[in-house]
Amino acid sequence: MSAIIPAEVNPTLLVWAREQSGYPAETVAKRLGVKLDRLEAWERGERKPTVRQTQELAKYYHRPFGVFFLPQPPSIPPLAAEYRRLPGVRPGVESPEFRLAMRVMLQRRELALQLNDELGFAVPEFRTAAHLSEGPTAVGNRLREALGVVIEQQLAWRDEWQAWREWRSAVEQAGVLVFQFPKVPLEQTRGVSVLDFPLPAVGINSKESAPGARIYSLLHELVHVALALGEEETVALREPRSDSQWMDVERFAEEAASEAIIPQSALEQQLRGITVARDGWDVARVRTLATRFRVTPLAMATRLRSAGAMSWDGYRQWRAAWSDFVASLKPRRGGIASPVDKTLGRAGRPFAELVLEALDANRITAVEASRYLDLRFDHIEKLRSELTTGAAGAAAVDDGD
Repeated sequence: MSAIIPAEVNPTLLVWAREQSGYPAETVAKRLGVKLDRLEAWERGERKPTVRQTQELAKYYHRPFGVFFLPQPPSIPPLAAEYRRLPGVRPGVESPEFRLAMRVMLQRRELALQLNDELGFAVPEFRTAAHLSEGPTAVGNRLREALGVVIEQQLAWRDEWQAWREWRSAVEQAGVLVFQFPKVPLEQTRGVSVLDFPLPAVGINSKESAPGARIYSLLHELVHVALALGEEETVALREPRSDSQWMDVERFAEEAASEAIIPQSALEQQLRGITVARDGWDVARVRTLATRFRVTPLAMATRLRSAGAMSWDGYRQWRAAWSDFVASLKPRRGGIASPVDKTLGRAGRPFAELVLEALDANRITAVEASRYLDLRFDHIEKLRSELTTGAAGAAAVDDGD
């Protein structure tokens, strides 16, 4: 019956919701199975969508159904006023997938602040500020010290998945929320950071199947968070540097992240007895060395270059060989993540625990808890059990698209 009932929507809100989501009108019309001129007539106020069509629009735009009936659009800051500058991502013209990922991150961060306040919990504060004048080595060493990761433990980790979970936990305990987002192409971004304090947030693209690559992206973003705390960079909308100047900051973050993951003293220890010319590293040798630190070969090659064990020419030659090697590999099918695994992978353990604390304290309803966690209510107890027993994430599957 609802299919033939017109919805008395505000056409201005239809335009606002579509533009905020980043979709062209042609894409939305095709998604709803209507002609473009009909969608445009809705947005001009000449025709009304049905209730069912409006519900479909709400679902596609990831907006509450009621938003279309407001007298005027909500006043919200541009997304680029929240996240750090990203190479290749122009503020204001982000893709729909990236916009959704950022909105979810921002909503969860804001909710975490609200629930901490409701429950009377102190918000953990990330305090490690960084400055470009220090150099990447000093910044990387200080970040690693702040995270409390001991090299003996790192070398003893079972595999890259354990390494990813340990690094993520260390960053979260330091006062940074760590989320994962699906469905954003890797070509757009591998990681992003929200430069708001307290409780900054880092987002990692879960399309990155290699856990070692996620570790590198995580520490790379953490360097940007530290630089923002030191007032060395700001959000994308206000970042004044030219493209070339910004790439210098990106290289700084790359080298600092590599130093944090692979400290100089530990690298020198592993290089003893290995005789390789600075321009003579091949893919196999770098892969073997990367396995010891539970990182990707690319991260290891970056570290060898920054440490002086690989020349720039050798690095470029190695990158070309690595690209050829990767292109020759057959695509691997990922595992199937359970709903609880997906929630923990995307939202993170601290956020999940906070929502359950609020539920137990009657600060939020079960319906709200399910919505915040993007998890059906009948899986809530499974989530609680995994958090209690510590079994969450024990399998190789960390998150899935």
